[in-house]
Amino acid sequence: MAVDTKRRKRSGGRAGNADRRGAATDHQMPWQPPINIDRPTEPLSEEGVQAIHDGAMRILEEIGIEFLNPEAVEILQASGGCTINGENVRMGRDFVMEQIALAPSTWTITPRNPERTITMGGKNLLFGNVSSPPSYWDMSIGRKVTGTREMCANFFRLSQHFNCIHFIGGYPVEPQDVHASIRHLDALYDKLTLTDKAAHAYCLGKERVEDVMEMVRIAGGHSDEEFEASPHMYTNINSTSPLKHDFPMLDGWMRMARRNQGLVVTPFTLAGAMAPVTMSGAVAQSLAEGLCAVVLAQLIRPGAACAIGTFTSNVDMKSGAPAFGTPEYMRATQMTGQLARFYGLPMRASGVCAANVPDGQSIWETSNSLWSAVQAGANMVYHAAGWLEGGLIASPEKFIMDCEILQHIERYMDPMITQTGPDEIAVEAVREVGDQGHFFGIQHTQDRYTTAFYQPFLSDWRNFEAWEAAGGVWTPQRAHQQFHDILANFEAPPMDIAIREELSEFVERRKREGGAPTDF
Repeated sequence: MAVDTKRRKRSGGRAGNADRRGAATDHQMPWQPPINIDRPTEPLSEEGVQAIHDGAMRILEEIGIEFLNPEAVEILQASGGCTINGENVRMGRDFVMEQIALAPSTWTITPRNPERTITMGGKNLLFGNVSSPPSYWDMSIGRKVTGTREMCANFFRLSQHFNCIHFIGGYPVEPQDVHASIRHLDALYDKLTLTDKAAHAYCLGKERVEDVMEMVRIAGGHSDEEFEASPHMYTNINSTSPLKHDFPMLDGWMRMARRNQGLVVTPFTLAGAMAPVTMSGAVAQSLAEGLCAVVLAQLIRPGAACAIGTFTSNVDMKSGAPAFGTPEYMRATQMTGQLARFYGLPMRASGVCAANVPDGQSIWETSNSLWSAVQAGANMVYHAAGWLEGGLIASPEKFIMDCEILQHIERYMDPMITQTGPDEIAVEAVREVGDQGHFFGIQHTQDRYTTAFYQPFLSDWRNFEAWEAAGGVWTPQRAHQQFHDILANFEAPPMDIAIREELSEFVERRKREGGAPTDF
């Protein structure tokens, strides 16, 4: 098999050696998905966990979930553990617990580059790019615009460049200049050639799911048997709250389960609108909507790799608009983390905000949501970089600003900071300096100064006068410049020429066949 021998001047996803402050690759941390070394924050007592669990089980037993997919209903009917009334499915708690116990507590996703393999579950902490906004904003344009394929591809380039992005979500911005029937083909071709990290498939009809699985199989150079031996990609589905799962998402969920790929279910429950106004009630409903999908996956393939997600927030009761990064959002995430551990399932959370531009509001809301994911013991954090306007806008400046936060989290989890050996306690260094000197020049400091502290790639730590003399550049402007620096220096990760050709031929054939049906 021929290999593309073209090499990058500066590898996507690796730091370079630029000298100037603010250059695109200054101080980027290496690829090393963090391990969460902290105890999780657990706001619920043991009785509280049992109360929410009981609420979720009562919803499944007494109210039921609407499964708007006849095949899914047939599978659940045949299980003998469900009561079916048309599309309404009720499940007994013992049956639910038996089925979710079959799901593994940890599992891996191996993308086309095995060095980018990621582990879901345990104390593993993974961050992904923004996914699915229809619109785009950057400082060059200065207004909200419709997403295009090139904008989407540029976010793939950012996602590959930054080592703190561990998996690639859906379309970072919807490429609406490509017809919906073939959009998935072009977007996935770009994703698989511009990145080598774990990829996602949307459950939007059988053609899209089957096409994406085949493209991931081709990109990895796998036989069908190798592809199905363990997850090489993943999907995320959302319930249609309250208490529904729609036809296409269930269809894709079942197809992915049959082929042993990663499955994440994330109900989108907004307290006060699509769920009870109380956060405990919203979490209970969210869990009921998620767990029933895990049950379906286990009936199709016992041991299917599943994760439970949370997207429980609240609305602005004055306008009905979604709010994110709120105190209630943070607590709901932490509460869901406790329940995920109770069920023995990996957990997905999100890095989100309601802000419209990359300003202070966008950062405090995103930081709140990211840190609540860390505190909750989440394993997979969607939308960790680039999200604005409640998921309606993707911004490259916001993406880069968020990556600075992600690197803060990664460094915070570095066990080196909390080592307590003799060199770290440093009594002899204290003795050497005494009460008359300083620690800058002693050998203990000289041996460690380059790695002792986190070094930002975006933040500017100069004093006001130095910052002002250098042009007084605000953070979003620095991020904007880095965005263009990254694009200017980016070259895609290598791919075997024969695989690229096979992938391209598959895309062109499926386009000739019409791609996927649409509603228009």
